[in-house]
Amino acid sequence: MSQLLLDLAPPPAPTLDNFVPGGNAELLGVLRRMVSDGEPERFVYLWGEPGCGRSHLLQAMARAFREQGRSATWLSCAPETAFDATLAQQDAVAVDDVEGLGPEGQVGLFNLYNALREGGGRLLVSGPLPPGRLPLREDLVTRLTWGLVYQVRRLSDAEKAEALARHAAARGMRLPEEVVHYLLIHGRRDLPALIAMLDLLDRYSLETKRPVTLPLLRDAMQLPLGLPRRQP
Repeated sequence: MSQLLLDLAPPPAPTLDNFVPGGNAELLGVLRRMVSDGEPERFVYLWGEPGCGRSHLLQAMARAFREQGRSATWLSCAPETAFDATLAQQDAVAVDDVEGLGPEGQVGLFNLYNALREGGGRLLVSGPLPPGRLPLREDLVTRLTWGLVYQVRRLSDAEKAEALARHAAARGMRLPEEVVHYLLIHGRRDLPALIAMLDLLDRYSLETKRPVTLPLLRDAMQLPLGLPRRQP
């Protein structure tokens, strides 16, 4: 069984199409228009709690621009993050977890914002809090409030259940409601983790030649490297 777990395929790459909007339909529409040049605003700040999907959206936007043959970069911030001057020449830059920037990185992002504004580029930034509550330089916080600011809202359990059902159907997998209910209670709460758990369960079912049932799910969760459980 260890080989099965080690062979687990990574989750699908984030795209705008595989983002489940839930209460974020307006935001998703804005982002799609940014890619198609139908949105006049070129700067967007996204905030929300971990697992809400803001990283998914930033990575998806960078991918969407690249698929159109345009230049785009996604990066996740850390205290040592620096911003290369060549980023100002990109069509779009997506800066994730902005709260992680050190002092030099904050200056770099401030300068990048100004350069993209002058050069016609687009900047998407994400963080866990609204701009005014971030522990960042005041001038940088001011820049982040100049564009559109959206809270990325987490999916409800009903919306997660619907997304899991659609994913299972796409795999040709029969998914009993009791399995979904158990996953939502005992598994990780963010949708990418739930999807990965579902994929692993499907492969475990094929490996053991047992149908996807609640007993099978419980058995899989007992594996040494099994399905990730919800943190207490």
